[in-house]
Amino acid sequence: MTLEFTNMSTVQEIEAAIPHLKREEVEALQAWIADYLEDQFELTDEIKARLDESRREIATGQFTTRQP
Repeated sequence: MTLEFTNMSTVQEIEAAIPHLKREEVEALQAWIADYLEDQFELTDEIKARLDESRREIATGQFTTRQP
């Protein structure tokens, strides 16, 4: 499956093109964006500290859950 986007330089152009894609193409685009964002993710010291704090809270049972 090949997604062909030529000369798309703005978010508005990309948004306008998405409704013209097949569902599986949109899903492939969604997966690609998720992978791209994950690859760009940088674990700063602040984020590492928050993750450590969350792990401690979970380990001691001091956490809440949210239902969608």
